[in-house]
Amino acid sequence: MSGKSITGAQFRKMVISGANYLENNKDYVDSLNVYPVPDGDTGTNMSLTMRSAIREVNMVTTNNLDDVADAVSKGALKGARGNSGVILSQILKGFSSVIVSEKNITSKLFAKALKEGANVAYKAVTVPKEGTILTVIRVMADESLKIAKKEDDVAEFLKQTIDVGEEVLKMTPDLLPVLKKAGVVDAGGRGLLVILSGFLKVLTGDESELNLEGDVVGAEGHEESVDYNDLADIEYAYCTEFFIININKKTTEADIDMLREKLMGIGDSVICLGDLNLIKVHVHTNDPGVAISNALKLGEVNGVKIENMLEQNRQLKNQAQPEELKPIGTVAICVGEGMVTLFNDLNVDHVIEGGQTMNPSAEDIARACDQVKAETVFVFPNNKNIIPAAELANDLSKRNIVVIPTKSVPEGISAAIHLNPEMGVDENKAEILDAIAGVTTGSVTYAVKSTNIDGFKLKEGDIIGLGTKSIVSQGKDINVVCEETVATLVNDDSINLTIFYGKDVQEAEAEALCEKLAEKYPDIEVSSHFGGQPLYYYLISVE
Repeated sequence: MSGKSITGAQFRKMVISGANYLENNKDYVDSLNVYPVPDGDTGTNMSLTMRSAIREVNMVTTNNLDDVADAVSKGALKGARGNSGVILSQILKGFSSVIVSEKNITSKLFAKALKEGANVAYKAVTVPKEGTILTVIRVMADESLKIAKKEDDVAEFLKQTIDVGEEVLKMTPDLLPVLKKAGVVDAGGRGLLVILSGFLKVLTGDESELNLEGDVVGAEGHEESVDYNDLADIEYAYCTEFFIININKKTTEADIDMLREKLMGIGDSVICLGDLNLIKVHVHTNDPGVAISNALKLGEVNGVKIENMLEQNRQLKNQAQPEELKPIGTVAICVGEGMVTLFNDLNVDHVIEGGQTMNPSAEDIARACDQVKAETVFVFPNNKNIIPAAELANDLSKRNIVVIPTKSVPEGISAAIHLNPEMGVDENKAEILDAIAGVTTGSVTYAVKSTNIDGFKLKEGDIIGLGTKSIVSQGKDINVVCEETVATLVNDDSINLTIFYGKDVQEAEAEALCEKLAEKYPDIEVSSHFGGQPLYYYLISVE
């Protein structure tokens, strides 16, 4: 399949292959995270970002390069989650912006697209850090421009470009000391090279990573919210879906392509995917009979479902109500039954359950904000890895989103407490930022791997205490480690100490710990609350 250019159909397959190859290797990428805490999720976040891009691509009814490229960019933006996912979405955004107006991708165009991907990604990060995925894409892009001048076979060009990326990746521990201490290369950089290696598989004729059925429409587990004020008239009345089975012996792959073209002539939202064993068809049309009769020429039709979208649209319009918006609303992100209850009790309008190991995407956050009946929505991410996706959500939401960069649930709780609905947006933002600046946080969890870091020689399963910037305690007893961690957080100005205990800690155990801390720090008010968070035994807040 190697040649001098890539078609839209090939690029579609490349993106799917890259996404699936990453999905199959995400656990390995996750294992490269520097800190040995149980929320290392670089590979997972990048994979979910790519899966969102694939969902958008699978809704494209043509193989035109501009349509596929646009879908990749939009889908990655919607699904971007975590620092790694957001940076990946920006790389894909820059890459797609270069190829979107072209019919084919040559080596030189691919190199130019990589360069723009690197430029856009760097601009998206306030303080770019070398030794990360940013370094890998930048150097690889620069070298690819040189490679493209000599190599016009796109498969060989991409292979040489990936080889450069591998060499750069080996250098990341020298650029970022924390990687060298942990004995790993950058996880995000590895994830990017896995994706590009999936691209290369298609160009070399290896389509083992392709799964054209995929997630065709929507994301699992998401509740769709209807904007009743934006209901357009329906052009095609019937949503028609079916499978073609027991394919005729004379049917060819070209016949499947021909069926797709015929469907596009009688409607829109066309999906015609599969092979000579099974074909899935989806089309919005005014004549389902024509779609089915054309399909019968290829084989037997099974699982027919026809829905009247005109009637559905009428019912939705009857539900339409004018929106009445309050000035300010709130969205918080957290995990744990107790944490959700705390934010609900603080009158937060919408709580997204997510956090360690399950970062919500930009689209998840935008959807939640859209459900809040407010002109401006303050978002409390409560996790540093969620902040970038929250900032992207503004591009997807109909609300004005103000992201308060809360890096922990205790900061988020302080933010919610200090929000005053009687004050304006700017006043509230200033007040809240000042309040969270006075919150110091820590946590107690366990090591998921053996490593040497922050001066500690850790063994898998050790209990570890995390301070504001590093590991500060190690041991076998949860409460002892918590006491040692608290000691690094409090100072002479501290007046409140709050312990949020997780789902694996008993209430009596947490209360006993609080009593001991109250005796140790008589001038500080000590309290405990059920958080119910997984993975972290205690979250600690000091004010």
